[in-house]
Amino acid sequence: MTRNSKDFTIDANLELRDAGLVTADAASLVDSAAKIIDLGTGRTDFRIIVDMGVVEVATTDEILEIICQVSSSSTFASTIKNVAILRFSALAVQIGGADAGAAIGRYELHGCNEINGTIYRYLRLYENYTGTIDTGFNFTAWLVKQ
Repeated sequence: MTRNSKDFTIDANLELRDAGLVTADAASLVDSAAKIIDLGTGRTDFRIIVDMGVVEVATTDEILEIICQVSSSSTFASTIKNVAILRFSALAVQIGGADAGAAIGRYELHGCNEINGTIYRYLRLYENYTGTIDTGFNFTAWLVKQ
């Protein structure tokens, strides 16, 4: 049997989003609280695994961007940098500009917390949603350090 997705062990401490429909812009939640991961003071290369369970594009104007952000602030009050974006729309899924097909399934974002020699210690996912909200989007996500 041919497989096209890898299996990963989920570390509960690295979970970035548990479940629930996305219907508005917000930081991703775990146990109803915004989830921020402290990556430490050194460079961290990572993958973010996104398991998309619901993709609702019934009115064709829905767009969901799952944005991996890093910051030097533990509260994301300042210095926020976007390091990877996964974009779902009626037309397609885009990972860094490449189409992957708008469908439920597993997606991977790759990134690191170093930008131009500066380490950004804290990481979160941010959900940017636009369009007509019907049933919305639903996904889970977690970080895998490389």
